[in-house]
Order: sequence, then structure tokens, then C-alpha cells
Amino acid sequence: MASRQDRKEYSFKSVGTKASVTAAQRYNPNPTPVGIATPMQLGNKNNIFKMHYSLEDTIKDNLRNLVLTNHGERLGRYDFGANLMGLSLELGSESADSEAMLRIKTAVQKYLPFVTLVGFATEVDRFDNKEVAKVDLFLTYTIPRLGMKQHGLKVTLYTAG
Repeated sequence: MASRQDRKEYSFKSVGTKASVTAAQRYNPNPTPVGIATPMQLGNKNNIFKMHYSLEDTIKDNLRNLVLTNHGERLGRYDFGANLMGLSLELGSESADSEAMLRIKTAVQKYLPFVTLVGFATEVDRFDNKEVAKVDLFLTYTIPRLGMKQHGLKVTLYTAG
């Protein structure tokens, strides 16, 4: 069949969709959970446990758990964690801080290799009896694959000796 000069033909592949339909498809009233928040808490009517809905929150929670865990505390993974409890009475000195940084870096490289550690700081508060201390660790990190800017994490250790 010969085509006429005054008729144009189009393909439906180039039509697309209306903007209102696309926006309605993007809206999700029930976002998909990414991970369970710790410490575990009862959730709302949609989930049995409280959940994280963003990857950044899940990674921050996992990093905190990794730093606070000592070797032997995780069933089936003896070497999981940064193992900082043995250093907790010495933190604040240069040698203990460098050892803590090494332990944290080793654990992060093994279990969270997508996290890039940026900075580390400690703050030690000794109480009146000198055998009890509160140690605050401040970590700064980025996640390049997510395009995430620098974030901070504060971890508190209580020690007695």
C-alpha cells in the first residue's frame, strides 16, 4: 500500500505517559523497609519491629553495632566487631587511640567495605573514684557509592577497672 503525501505515520513507542500518571506511580504510601532498627523495638501496625526505611540509617546502625561488638560476642563469627572493650581504660592516650583506630579500620574493611572512614576522636570523662570512666568515640565517615556526604557517629563506652 502506497503512502499518501498528506498523511503522517507515528509509532506508539514515542508517546510516553502523562506527568500526572507518572507522579501517581512514583508515590508509595507504604515505603519498603530496608532493615531492622536496633535495639529491637515493637513496630507499628505495618511491621512487627521498628524498621529503617533508608540505606543511610541502616548503614549507620550497622556501623554502630560493629564498633560496639567485641570478639566472641557474635555467635558463629568470633572475629566480628572492633574489640574495643580491652582498650577502654586506656583510650584517650595516643597509643590506645591509634590501636582503636586500627581495630575499627580492620573491622570496617572486612564487614562494611563500602564505608570510608574519615576521622576519629575520643573524649574521656573519669568519675570521682577514678576506676570508672565514660569514653565517647566520635567517628566520621562517608559512603561514596551512595553519594553520601560526611556523617558522624558517637559511640559511648562505660568502663570500670
